[in-house]
Amino acid sequence: MSLVVPAVLPSSREDLEEKLALFAKIPSVNRIQIDVVDGRFAAPMSWPYTTSEELRAMVERGEMLPHLDRIGYEIDLMCLDGERTATHWLALGATRLVFHAESTTDLSRLLSSVRKSYGGGDGFSSSLVSFGLALNIESDLALLEICLDDIEYVQFMGIARIGKQGQSFDERVFEKVRIFHSRHPEIALQVDGGISLDNAKKLIALGVSTLVVGSGILRAKNPAAEVEKFEALKTSYGV
Repeated sequence: MSLVVPAVLPSSREDLEEKLALFAKIPSVNRIQIDVVDGRFAAPMSWPYTTSEELRAMVERGEMLPHLDRIGYEIDLMCLDGERTATHWLALGATRLVFHAESTTDLSRLLSSVRKSYGGGDGFSSSLVSFGLALNIESDLALLEICLDDIEYVQFMGIARIGKQGQSFDERVFEKVRIFHSRHPEIALQVDGGISLDNAKKLIALGVSTLVVGSGILRAKNPAAEVEKFEALKTSYGV
C-alpha cells in the first residue's frame, strides 16, 4: 500500500477527470481520495453539489470511475447527507468511505446503518467497502471511542478549516495522533490537510500510515516527483 493518497477537491466534473488522469499516471499511486463538500457542513461547496443531479445521472447511465483496474477510490464525505450521497459514489466504483464525526448528531446510528446497508453484519467484508471516520482538529477524541468497532481506520484532519485545500498545517494534530495511537495501535491512521515533507516525517514516526495530500502535489512543478519524495520516507522512517 502506498504511503501517499492524492486528494482531489473537484470544482466540476471536467476538473475531476483532469486531476484523476494526472494522478493515475503516477506509478506509485494506487488510491485517490475525492473530497465532497456540500457547502453546509463545510465550505465552499464542491462538485457535484454545484451541479444538481449530475452525479445521479452518471449512476443512471451506468458510468464508472476511471482506472478501476489499478486505482481504489476513497470518498471524503464532508457533507450532512453523507449516507445518501455515499450510495452514488459506491455505484461509481468507490470502495472506501470517510464520514466526519461531527456531521451527524447520532454517529453510532449512522455507522451502524451504513454497515448494514452496504453488506455489514456477520458477512461484512472490508475488502469490498471499508469505512473511516474523520475527526476535526477542535473535536474531542471521545467522539471516536464509541465507534471504533464500526470503522477500519481514522482520518485526523491536519487543518483548522476543512473543505478547502492549500491551508497551513495545524500542529495540534500531532498530539491527537500520539494519544490515539498509544490507546489504539491496531487502528490504521491517516492525516489529511497541510501535509509537507517535513511534517510528514513526524506523523509517520507517531504511527500514521497514510498521508492524504492535495495541493502539496498539485502545486508542485513535477507532481510525480513530489509523490516519490513522500514515498521515499517509507524507507527512512520505517512505514
